[in-house]
Amino acid sequence: MVGAGVLGLPYAMSQLGWGPGVTLLTLSWIITLYTLWQMVEMHEMVSGKRFDRYHELCQHAFGEKLGLYIVVPQQIIVMLGGNIVYMVIGGASLQKFHDIVCPSCKKIKLTFFIMIFASAQFVLAHLPSFNSISGVSLVATIMSIGYSTIAWVASAHKGVQENVEYSNTATTSANLVFNFFNALGSVAFAYAGHNVVLEIQATIPSTPEKPSKVSMWKGVVVAYIIVALCYWPVAIIGYWMFGNEVKDNILISLEKPTWIIAMANLFVVLHVIGSYQVYAMPMFDMLESVLVKKSNFEPSLILRFIVRNLYVAFTMFIAITFPFFGGLLGFFGGFAVTPTTYFLPCIIWLKIYKPKRFSLSWCTNWICIVLGLSIIILAPIGALRNIILEAKTYQFYT
Repeated sequence: MVGAGVLGLPYAMSQLGWGPGVTLLTLSWIITLYTLWQMVEMHEMVSGKRFDRYHELCQHAFGEKLGLYIVVPQQIIVMLGGNIVYMVIGGASLQKFHDIVCPSCKKIKLTFFIMIFASAQFVLAHLPSFNSISGVSLVATIMSIGYSTIAWVASAHKGVQENVEYSNTATTSANLVFNFFNALGSVAFAYAGHNVVLEIQATIPSTPEKPSKVSMWKGVVVAYIIVALCYWPVAIIGYWMFGNEVKDNILISLEKPTWIIAMANLFVVLHVIGSYQVYAMPMFDMLESVLVKKSNFEPSLILRFIVRNLYVAFTMFIAITFPFFGGLLGFFGGFAVTPTTYFLPCIIWLKIYKPKRFSLSWCTNWICIVLGLSIIILAPIGALRNIILEAKTYQFYT
């Protein structure tokens, strides 16, 4: 759950302001925990059957074809978007690590660092399954907690900057509004774990005496406590110390203590190496299944080799073309993560369980749906504008 999106939270706070920022952080935590609980509960709601994929759950609710058309495009965008963002943050953190460790060395362009990061993914992409990346996931978990802690501790150590300001830097009302929209997506991106939760729960043994949802829910609660301990300190302390001058990646704003900041950036790299595979594995599974079932390709090591390498190469190419961390967070957070995280589980719940109108369950789900729809409409607008403005001064493929 704790992804690289946490590094963009102080910047999102600077665009939202104290009141709306803290409110949105809190609401997002509560809403996404609630929708995650719904998904864990619905995993085995039909006796003797497990919905091991998000699209299987959607098909049960909306029918074979419609369920597939509703969720699969969204899942693809989430996982593809996550992989592109991880390529950018992996390359940027490698670059920052290099510049800190060797300040006198010749400067190397971000493009090359993204390619270096991608080289690790070309190797890891050929691991066979989710279970085989458990070691990588463990390292990623430790790293994410590590760099989140370093981010807020180093910010607190640096102290409140001289002449710090918390008023929005937007020069016009239009800038203020669009920056606010972009920040909505950045916060949403930080809660992007729902897309693979059923795949993860599918790996947990289940018996009538002890269904998988018991163990899974314990894991979710622990995860969300850790999420809170990582997200709130980074967002609040990072914004408190730097105000509206904070960068879209909090670690870029920090320079000293040198060795600690270098270590934090290295932690980010190790973390997103693992996170990339968590999103890439379902994509590999989906692509290979389509080619075998629909296009009659022979399942083989050659097919696996070509498909996975082409996918990694594609995400690397897009990351090199648009390495705008803040804009990408806002766009993919709003357009892709929000539906599957904030309101699609609520729609499925209403469709299947049909709670009584105006009951607590009915009202809660509709509130989540309305808030989610607001984010999916507004966030991509602000993010696209942000990307366009950054692209004006960016030299592509340098």
